[in-house]
Amino acid sequence: MRRREFITLLGGAAAWWPIMARAQQPAERMRRIGVLMSIENDPDGKAQLSGFMQGLAEIGWTDGRNLRMEIRWGGGDVNRIQTFAKELVALQPDVILAHGTPATAALQRETWTLPIVFVTVTDPVGDGFVAGLPHPGGNITGFLTSESAITAKMFELLTEIAPGLKRVAMLFNPDTAPGGGTYYFRDFEAAARSSKVEPIAASARSDPEIELVVTSLGGERGGGLIIMPDYFMFIHSRPIILLAARNNVPTIYPWRSTVVRDSGLLSYGPDLGDIVRRGAVYVDRILRGEKPADLPVQVPVKFEMAVNARTAKALGLTVPPSILVRADEVIE
Repeated sequence: MRRREFITLLGGAAAWWPIMARAQQPAERMRRIGVLMSIENDPDGKAQLSGFMQGLAEIGWTDGRNLRMEIRWGGGDVNRIQTFAKELVALQPDVILAHGTPATAALQRETWTLPIVFVTVTDPVGDGFVAGLPHPGGNITGFLTSESAITAKMFELLTEIAPGLKRVAMLFNPDTAPGGGTYYFRDFEAAARSSKVEPIAASARSDPEIELVVTSLGGERGGGLIIMPDYFMFIHSRPIILLAARNNVPTIYPWRSTVVRDSGLLSYGPDLGDIVRRGAVYVDRILRGEKPADLPVQVPVKFEMAVNARTAKALGLTVPPSILVRADEVIE
């Protein structure tokens, strides 16, 4: 077993200890949890929230019995998220679950004292949420989405399924992407240049700007697209998929649902549902008296890849065996 895998397993074990013993202990009083979701109240969002609630129930916390949950959906709108952050903090819950970087940033602007557990945040140190991963040192801790090197892996997979690419753009919204887009772009840029492929930083804040990026890539042969892990892009993934198909642009996404449900070409990324579900563990530990400052930030433990062979065929591509054997799901 590699050292990194050992550390990951050790950290995961620490996060869940000692749940089984505590699950039998009744809560002393009704507790209140705030939940601020960065995404829409759609099937994906509902599934992630449901996993979190199920995780709480397995530990002994049930909404309406010993727990009251205040849930707000930000829908990828930073202004709306900030409004809801102020609203939740005013309720003075025992702990708040912050889903994503925009929600965590909004809550941090409202309180430096209420405990916050983030899930699916990318760069908590760079964004100033925590002092360090092993020792957060404040009122915030939680669970990473992915490290910056994931975009180099996405580039590698894209060039496997679409060999001969000459230029690849990374699409992101600078208002919602980690570090304004720089966090993920650096590793992608290095990987692209080492393969003699032109890397392009493609920022977009609206559907017309997204369309301009995709159509420009499709204007001549050899263009590819990587969608940065970014809540704005997640919400706009369906229009991106349609544009990529219309303009014949091979595209890789960080979310499995874009391939399985929406006919995107290829996806690679962490299991977001698993990350959100794991947030229940830290919420439980805080409700029982532990401090966020003492709970180390956890890394993702499950990654998944999906490929759509039908979409590949429509783009004139053949899915190579190297991807078929590694994919968790193949849509044929």
